[in-house]
Amino acid sequence: MDLDDLLPQKKPTSVAIGENLEALSVAELERRIKDLEMEIVRVRAEADRKKRHEAAAHALFKS
Repeated sequence: MDLDDLLPQKKPTSVAIGENLEALSVAELERRIKDLEMEIVRVRAEADRKKRHEAAAHALFKS
């Protein structure tokens, strides 16, 4: 058994950056916007978490 078989599979994303949008309906475009907005919130939260962690580490080890 391969290690990859034991790891959880990643969910395929419904949004591909740079994808041709011409064939999508208005509803699909609106859903895409919602998905991207949710992803922006998620990425910003992770960036903020990492900034706080970095600041705490810097304060701890500052000479």
